[in-house]
Amino acid sequence: MAAARELAATTRIDGVYCYDEARILVAAQVARLLGLPGGDPDAVYRCRDKRATRAALRAAGVPQPESIVAREAADARKAATRLGFPLVLKPQALAASEGVIRVDSAAELDAAFALARAKTLPEAPDFNDAVLMEECVDGLEVSVDALCFRGRVTPVFVARKLLGFEPYFAEVGHVVDGADPLLGDSELTEVVAAALGAVGLRDGWAHVEVKLSAAGPKVIEINGRQGGDLIPYLGLRATGIDPGLAGAAVVCGREPDLRPRLSRVAGIRFCYPRQDGVVERVVVDRAVLPPQVDRVRVLVRPGEELLLPPRSHLHARCAYCTAIAARVEECLETLDAAVAAVEAVPAARILA
Repeated sequence: MAAARELAATTRIDGVYCYDEARILVAAQVARLLGLPGGDPDAVYRCRDKRATRAALRAAGVPQPESIVAREAADARKAATRLGFPLVLKPQALAASEGVIRVDSAAELDAAFALARAKTLPEAPDFNDAVLMEECVDGLEVSVDALCFRGRVTPVFVARKLLGFEPYFAEVGHVVDGADPLLGDSELTEVVAAALGAVGLRDGWAHVEVKLSAAGPKVIEINGRQGGDLIPYLGLRATGIDPGLAGAAVVCGREPDLRPRLSRVAGIRFCYPRQDGVVERVVVDRAVLPPQVDRVRVLVRPGEELLLPPRSHLHARCAYCTAIAARVEECLETLDAAVAAVEAVPAARILA
């Protein structure tokens, strides 16, 4: 706050823009201090704290899974009795699905609760000492990156999630279709708008995760920022809409340009080792990559440790591949081929 005041005394500041989950609350506090759009720390906090999100959605009548907070294993057992199996355990304040696990029976519950409660990430908030016990909702899971401007909500990108490493809900990829019919689905867009109204987000990006259940869309999570995992980049390549420029316009109080200029499909897949261990190198056979491959990026250095679920899944990613195609099927086939061309070569020392 002191640094922001000092800077504002000598420099014109038009907006405060943040896309990092660990710092969105601080960014909102600075925006409020300077009287700029997006300066509602309470709204951002309600997204950062998943328990507060659930309470706000419940009060507003927004469809969501039933959720019970548990701080001890005994609380978890009582919640499971009420919710039944399968159920989903979720840390109160983490991100990227770390620590999220499906539990199918009472025999698995205590170990799963201990895992979810112990999971942490750098700069995780102090209130991350509880676990949300939640109804397991069937259906396709999507994320909607929506831009709020003076309370008006516009869904801009829909990403269809590719999940892996059951029962841990690891996000192993995403696909964004510039012509996705879900962008025009009134039921989905109404639920997203109602959810953002419930938590009080009025200006800036929001990343809303939704399950398309047989009973209709149910909100799984809200993040007070644009999506991670390069979803904004996929949206840019699929639609031509620049999410950085649009978000920057909003936090400066200006109308964003959300006119699509393209209609393509863009996707990403993350690459993983076969087992936990230290990586010697990551090899990419670029000769076999299809022409629709957009990027292949190695994410680790020789000697780094890779940890698969349940230890982690973010820290197991050794590379990513992106693809641009005309159709969803073509994009998925390209990503499959790209991932097959990447190999994490383990070092001689393997972790126990």
